[in-house]
Amino acid sequence: MRLEGSVVGAGCGPLAGLRVDLWQADGKGTYDTQGFRLRGFQLTDAEGRFAFDTVRPGRYPGRTAHFHLRVTPPQGRTLTTQLYFPDEGGNARDPIFRPELTLALAGDGAEARARALIVLG
Repeated sequence: MRLEGSVVGAGCGPLAGLRVDLWQADGKGTYDTQGFRLRGFQLTDAEGRFAFDTVRPGRYPGRTAHFHLRVTPPQGRTLTTQLYFPDEGGNARDPIFRPELTLALAGDGAEARARALIVLG
């Protein structure tokens, strides 16, 4: 699947050159703590956009499926958050799930896309 998004400031203008880190579990809900697969970063482009081609993370005990995301501006505070899937049955049981962090989904299988808008105030 593809996770894509935009980072904007409080005035809704795009923020370029910010570091966006992603880490996640694999499709079975397992984190790779040896080879550190499914982790990476990139910088937002001139329009504040980022995109990662990855797999849909699976659930693991006590948690619903989610992506971890960290956005670091050149100056200012780093935002560390999680992004959730709207169609996950485990959302209601996850103690730190927040509905406002739910991704917009389109397509399925290899064509699936998850979209996020990150606003830094």
